[in-house]
Parts: sequence; C-alpha cells; structure tokens
Amino acid sequence: MKRKCNLKAGDRVRLIEMGDDPDPIPAGTTGTVAGVYPQHDWLQLDVDWDNGRSLMLSIPPDRVERHSGGSSKSNSSSQGN
Repeated sequence: MKRKCNLKAGDRVRLIEMGDDPDPIPAGTTGTVAGVYPQHDWLQLDVDWDNGRSLMLSIPPDRVERHSGGSSKSNSSSQGN
C-alpha cells in the first residue's frame, strides 16, 4: 500500500530528523518541496533547502513538518505516524 502524503511541490517544510546520512541536513533547516514520489511503503521527498543544498529525503526514517512563516503545523503522514 502506498503511503498517504499531504505534501506537494511548493510546500514549505522544516526538517525534524534525518536518518543515517554521511552529510546530513541539520535539524530545523527549512526548505521547499520540489517533488513528492510515493513508493510502496515509504515516501521520497525532493527538497530544495534554504541553505542552498538539494537533497531527497526517505520517509521514514527521515521526518519533516509542514512550515509556513513563523508557525508550523505538523504533518503526521510525513513523520511516519
């Protein structure tokens, strides 16, 4: 069954946690979703980070939350819940 995702290209996100990556993006970094690619039981999320990097996330284990302006709203489907 494919993972349900409420994120779409153009959405703003904040990284909560990145799994085992040799050069991880720091938690708290914000970025813009460039693409969403649902897989069988996980989600691939392409993000253009505000620090200039562009890196795909694998959800789970990586976790993000929707971010807009000064407040954020958790997106439980992107947190693996």
